[in-house]
Amino acid sequence: MTPAGDGAGPGGATAAAGGYAVCADVGSTWTKVALVGLPDGRLLATAARPTTAGTDVLRGLDAAVAAATAALPPGAGTPVPGGWYVCSSAGGGLRLAVVGYEELVTARAGQRVGLSAGARVVHVAAGRLDGAGLRAVRAARPDVLLLVGGTDGGDAEVLTHNATRLARARWRTPVVLAGNVDAREELVGLLAGAGVPVTVADNVLPRIGVLAPASARAAIRRVFLRHVIGGKGLSRGGRFASLVRAATPDAVLSGVELLADQLGGDLAVVDVGGATTDVYSVLTPDERDSGPGRAAAGTLWRARTVEGDLGMRWSAPGVVAAAVAERLLGADEAAGLAAEAAVRAGEPGFVPVDEAQRSTDRRIAALAATVAVRRHARGDGTGVPARDLRDVRLLIGSGGVLRHCAPGEAAAVLSTVLTDHAGGWPLPRAAGVVVDGAYVLAAAGLLAAEHPGAASALLRRHLAGG
Repeated sequence: MTPAGDGAGPGGATAAAGGYAVCADVGSTWTKVALVGLPDGRLLATAARPTTAGTDVLRGLDAAVAAATAALPPGAGTPVPGGWYVCSSAGGGLRLAVVGYEELVTARAGQRVGLSAGARVVHVAAGRLDGAGLRAVRAARPDVLLLVGGTDGGDAEVLTHNATRLARARWRTPVVLAGNVDAREELVGLLAGAGVPVTVADNVLPRIGVLAPASARAAIRRVFLRHVIGGKGLSRGGRFASLVRAATPDAVLSGVELLADQLGGDLAVVDVGGATTDVYSVLTPDERDSGPGRAAAGTLWRARTVEGDLGMRWSAPGVVAAAVAERLLGADEAAGLAAEAAVRAGEPGFVPVDEAQRSTDRRIAALAATVAVRRHARGDGTGVPARDLRDVRLLIGSGGVLRHCAPGEAAAVLSTVLTDHAGGWPLPRAAGVVVDGAYVLAAAGLLAAEHPGAASALLRRHLAGG
């Protein structure tokens, strides 16, 4: 709980005349708040408090905002009207199921679009849904179902069959329809007429090899805000739902995209969390998008992957298991680290109290980051294609374990990714390293649409060396 000093005056930072925006990320464990001056994008103060999902998340959110406000420098002003910008991954975030036409084309394309929209993809089905297939989708308990299939003007039979099956099954989970445009009007009428909540988006795969995620990503965001946040029981009343503007990973990807546009080159982010490790990368489209090797499901130049078995607390045992499978650990170290990982998984609120415990946390983080980037870069055989990260200019680390490290320690954790010569993927040729110590990626992503200048300035000061 400190002013976010960036050399703008005796209080650390001064606000612009326009007041400030309240940017908050309500996570599964911690709620983080950044107060950002408008229109200049200066970071005025930050604070974090435990997320109070067991009672009402507004308690933790209001406590974090109060703590940040108390740390404001003199003359900071007041929040601008309507100036609360909140993203959330509390309550498990956004769970998405994908139903597509063919496993290696539209279903894969839908899966990748879902990841880019900030969702955790909990089920992928391909082909004509039968009774067993429908039961499997239900068992995954998605918050949203992304229904895709066929290129525009192509085969609509499977898409029509699956929409009909959902309508007859009295499906009530919101559906985003993003398949063959020629069947759109008929299928919207069919689904809506059966009481299925349906939102329309452009086809995610209008032509073979052309992946178009923007419309479906926006539609998934609208459904998340309209149906999911209010339905998770995170808060009584409608105030929290009215404040949330995006799923946290969606907001972070928006910040990553904006930063990549500023830098004019490729970049990557690895976010090591308690339950998952997420990797984001933004690549510059080039000749890789053409020729006989082009993927049938298209190239997603701005992408995110989620590794649900890699995390610092709940998923710590998965890190050890994955590191052993990747031959990153020998038997002796693996045995000791497995015991430490079990302690952390059994006590998700575990806080290291001495250097030995902090060193163990850093080792788990380095392994999680290395395995996650390996999977992201080389593909994992389950629909996530390889990514060419050789031209990445900047690797950004995120997550509490890195923020609480000394700068040299955090850099050492990330250096394991950049020196992973046995990982089976070509390493970045000249990448710098920085840690998002003030949670500005999410804040910038939240501000990007309405205050792009402030969002850009925030990123430039804290992550782009400006």
